[in-house]
Amino acid sequence: MDNAERIDKEKSSGKMSSTLKENMAYLSERLAVDVNFDLVYRIIRIGERDACMYFIDGFCKDELMQKMLQYFMSITKKDMPEDAHEMSKRHIPYVEVDLKDSWDDILYGLLSGVFVLFVDGYTEAIMIDSRTYPARDVQEPDKDKVLRGSKDGFVETLIFNTALIRRRIRSTELRIELMCAGKNSKTDIAICYMDSRVDHKFLAQIKNRIKNIKVDALTMNQESLAECLYERKWYNPFPKFKYSERPDTAAAQILEGNIIILVDNSPSAMMMPTSIFDVIEEADDYYFPPITGTYLRLSRFLITLLTYFLTPTFLLLMIHQEYIPEAFRFIVLKDPENIPLIWQFLILELAIDGLRLAAVNTPNMLSTPLSVMAALVLGEFAVNSGWFNAEVMLYMAFVAIANYTQSNYELSYALKFMRILTLILTWFFGLWGYIGGIVICLLMVATNKTVSKQSYIYPLIPFSAKKLGARLFRLRLPDAKK
Repeated sequence: MDNAERIDKEKSSGKMSSTLKENMAYLSERLAVDVNFDLVYRIIRIGERDACMYFIDGFCKDELMQKMLQYFMSITKKDMPEDAHEMSKRHIPYVEVDLKDSWDDILYGLLSGVFVLFVDGYTEAIMIDSRTYPARDVQEPDKDKVLRGSKDGFVETLIFNTALIRRRIRSTELRIELMCAGKNSKTDIAICYMDSRVDHKFLAQIKNRIKNIKVDALTMNQESLAECLYERKWYNPFPKFKYSERPDTAAAQILEGNIIILVDNSPSAMMMPTSIFDVIEEADDYYFPPITGTYLRLSRFLITLLTYFLTPTFLLLMIHQEYIPEAFRFIVLKDPENIPLIWQFLILELAIDGLRLAAVNTPNMLSTPLSVMAALVLGEFAVNSGWFNAEVMLYMAFVAIANYTQSNYELSYALKFMRILTLILTWFFGLWGYIGGIVICLLMVATNKTVSKQSYIYPLIPFSAKKLGARLFRLRLPDAKK
């Protein structure tokens, strides 16, 4: 049997050979080691047997590799075991060691950064997990900052993120299962939950969906995974998932019986199932005494509602000024409208997103001068030129700033889309259009479902006074009452 026939036989069986040359020939074809400069292999002698080790340069620790090589080369023929199992027990001075004979498992481990050792005559490859990924330091996330509390956050390395959760939950009930998705990317996915508190039926559904994901790669990490896990209705913009870069928030969700999904190369956790109350909730509510936490939570609820109602209500009152009470007549426009109010609001809605995108892509050294320039040009000059009325600029400035009182971008854009729809309906149909826009928004929220097919607005529907009170008010923790 020639080399090509042996390789074809190994491909069909999926198992490695006991002959080192055949294994090397198979890997040379699959990995193109003569083309990929970062795929390194080294042929050595261990106990008078030929051996070859494969690893990816940059993923393995050089000091450890040097020590392992010195140890392997010191093994004599007399001490050389006859199989990989004995070899791993007697002559591998490392903790994380595994044996694999399937090419799929070997290639997956090798491309993940695991050091692989083949020994002539062994029917299993020795997998030594000595990898270390390039990673940034654990630090407070820019998006989920808190006034008080821990200042650490998730990073792009999966094992670091699971360690941050393990540090907070020292329980034998905590489960962290590893899965992967993507035909070519083989992206690692960690599912975290408390075995005694999780809904096992829902957990089985999530795991089954991940197993059946048929995509080439999770190019956008968690967003790609979310779209694969749940096919949402395109016309309902309200978020199905909550994301957080804070390990304390993720740990709290796990302890409440929810499921946390961590994706490699993503510095945030995906939480499910998620209701509208979960989305609005933040860590700062629990880092302050109950009365302060309640104030912060209710303030956020109120401001979130104002971001939706403020501009459509103002537009309605400008169309029907007879609805304005005498004490509030000062809100009437002082200057003439050169451009219809509806167009002023829609242009500013677009301009705000333009400024946000510009701020993201602006170099740090230029952010301050450009921000001052934008404030002058789009603020004072826009009003003086007659394009916008001062009152419109004021209310849109409040909406733009108030959107950042809660950190969930998906909810901000959902309210933005509903606000634009209500503005358009109010302009064309007056009071009935205003009421219709509100009804559509309420129906979008009320008819929405969580990933587990539960009510999106529970405990409001179905109603539970006790749980609703706990959602609206920051109550004392049960242990604090003792």
